[in-house]
Amino acid sequence: MLSSKVIVVGKKQVSGKKSIITEIKQKIRLFNTVTTFVIIILLAIIVRYLYKPVSEALDFLPDISVTIIVIIVLCLTFIGLYISRLVSRQTVQSIEKYSRRLDHILHITRDLREEIYGDILLNKIMEYSLSITDSDASSILLIENDSLIFKKVKGKRADEFFGKSIHKGKGIVGWVAEHGQPVRIENAKNDERFDPDVDGIAGQQVSTLLCVPLMTKTGVVGVIELLNKKGGFYSAREEEMITYLADQAAISLTRAQFYEDQKNYEIHFTNILLEAIDTQIAEKMGHSKNVAKYSNIIARALNMSEQERKWLYFASLLHDIGFLKIRAEDSFKPEEFRKHTIIGYDMISPINFYEDIAPFILYHHERYDGRGYPAGLKGDVIPLGARIIAIAEAFNAMVSETSYKVPIGFDAAIEELKINAGSQFDPELVKVFVQNITLEHLR
Repeated sequence: MLSSKVIVVGKKQVSGKKSIITEIKQKIRLFNTVTTFVIIILLAIIVRYLYKPVSEALDFLPDISVTIIVIIVLCLTFIGLYISRLVSRQTVQSIEKYSRRLDHILHITRDLREEIYGDILLNKIMEYSLSITDSDASSILLIENDSLIFKKVKGKRADEFFGKSIHKGKGIVGWVAEHGQPVRIENAKNDERFDPDVDGIAGQQVSTLLCVPLMTKTGVVGVIELLNKKGGFYSAREEEMITYLADQAAISLTRAQFYEDQKNYEIHFTNILLEAIDTQIAEKMGHSKNVAKYSNIIARALNMSEQERKWLYFASLLHDIGFLKIRAEDSFKPEEFRKHTIIGYDMISPINFYEDIAPFILYHHERYDGRGYPAGLKGDVIPLGARIIAIAEAFNAMVSETSYKVPIGFDAAIEELKINAGSQFDPELVKVFVQNITLEHLR
C-alpha cells in the first residue's frame, strides 16, 4: 500500500480540487440564495398583513406591530446588502486573481514557445517551476533510450545528479514517467516509492514533493520534480499550474529537438555537398570555406543579425554548387562557367532550409555597374549577400595557392579590390572589407 501521506496521485483522484470558475459560480449561487431568501421573507410579511385570506389562515400566529415589521424588513435588507456586497467583493477578487494567474500563464506559454534552443528552454522551464511553487530544489529529467537523464538540477546534490542516468521506473520520478500521472506528497520520505538516489536532490531534508510528467501526444518525454516548498505544502492549484506548464514545456521541447535535428541535418548535408565540390574540382579545394570566412568579416563589421550571418555563411559555402552539374573538364570554359549560378539556384531553391540563400547564389557574379550575369542587376538592386560574396570570392581567388588563377600578394589583392570598387564591387563593402581584413585571416 502507498503511504497515507500521498495527497494526490493522478488526476482522477483530485476530488477536492476546485477551479477558480467553480468558486465564482458558488459565490454567485450564494448571493442568489440570500437575495431570494430576503425577498421571500419580505413577501411573506407583507402578504401576512395585507391579504385577508392568508391573514385569517395565520391567525394562530401572534400579532406583530408595524414598527417591528419595519425593523425586521430593514434588518433583512441590510443583511442582504452586506452579504451581497461581501460576495461581490470576493467574486471580483477571485476574478482578478484568476486574471493575473492567466496573464502569467500566457506569458510563460509565449516565452516557452518562442524559444528554439533546448538548453535555454530547460533553464526557463526550471526557473518558472521554482517561481510558481516557491520550491527549494528541482530537477528536469528527459527520457532517452528507455532511461531517464537528469538534464537540469537545482539542489544540494545538484553536481552529483547532473547528467545521471536512471532506470525509467526507479523512484517517484520513475513512477511518474511510467504511469504518466502527477504525484503530490506531504512527506516524500514516508512514501515507499521514494528513492534517495533518485529523488534526493535536496539532500537529507526532503519533505514535500510535487512531480509531474512532460507529455505529448506520443507519450511521456520527461518529468519535472519539485521538492521542499517553502512555508507549507504544495496545493492542488500549484499542481494544476505545474501540470499545465509541463504540457507546454513538452510541446516546446519537442519543437526545440526538431529544430536541433534539422540544424544537424543541414550542417551535415552542407558538408557532404562541400566535399563533393572539392572532390570534383581540385582548384576549388577549400575555396568555399575561405569565402565563408571572408564574408563573415564583412557581416560582423556591418553588425548583421545572427540569422543574416547564418544565411550568408551557408550561401558562401554553397555559392559554387552549380559546378556539380558541369563536367570538371568544362568548368572553366566561359560559356559553361557562366551557367553555374543558375544551375546552383535551381538546385538550392526547392530545399526549404536553403530557400533564403538561393538569391545570393544566383546573383553572386553580378557587377555593381550592371555588367555582370545572369540578370545584369546594378547597384543596391543586387542582394547584399551576393555583393558580399562577390568581394570575398574575388579576394580568395587572388590570394589562394590552390586557385585557378596565379596567386598574388595580400597587398596587391587589396589594391585590386580598391581599383574595382564602384565598377565590379560595392565601394562601401570594399571599404569595410579592407578596413577589417588582416594577414592573420589568411592563415
